[in-house]
Amino acid sequence: MNAAKVLAVTVLAGSVSIGLALFGERWFEIADQETESRRRSPQQGLLDSLPDLRLPTLDGRELSSHHWAGKVVVLNFWATWCAPCLREIPLLDAWQQTYGHQGLQVVGIAIDRPDEVAAFLEDNVLNYPILIGKRDSVELARALGNRTGGLPFTVGFDPLGRRIFSHTGELDARVLETEVGPRLLGVN
Repeated sequence: MNAAKVLAVTVLAGSVSIGLALFGERWFEIADQETESRRRSPQQGLLDSLPDLRLPTLDGRELSSHHWAGKVVVLNFWATWCAPCLREIPLLDAWQQTYGHQGLQVVGIAIDRPDEVAAFLEDNVLNYPILIGKRDSVELARALGNRTGGLPFTVGFDPLGRRIFSHTGELDARVLETEVGPRLLGVN
């Protein structure tokens, strides 16, 4: 073989290898996007089921959403500097106290500094777990329906982990009665 043929074969083989590598990388990226899109509601582009959460408590223990399997879960994203958040906490706490034995689990996700949350909890004993949100918790809230990124943001899931509602802004009892109450009575 002459040098020109060797060079041509080498260039061709290299080009094919690079092309396959790029195609394969793109193929995996598309497969990952398709898997994620199956987890999202096709009509709204939102997560339609309870995500696999793993967030720390103030004492450093990691809690997972698996702890609440089979319960009606109300995730509440909040912060100590958010006045509407602080106003709705007594309502959420009362609902946890009243309906916890019927399968309700309220979970607070603080989008705040741990020291601020600790100071707040020293003065306010709550009957539901408070998890410390990380940077990706804001993105999680968006994927669950918080398009504006505002606080408070609350999202509920039925006992099968299906999203049943989301609400940006301060909750009132009417929202919980309408969206959560029927699920606690077994009415879907």
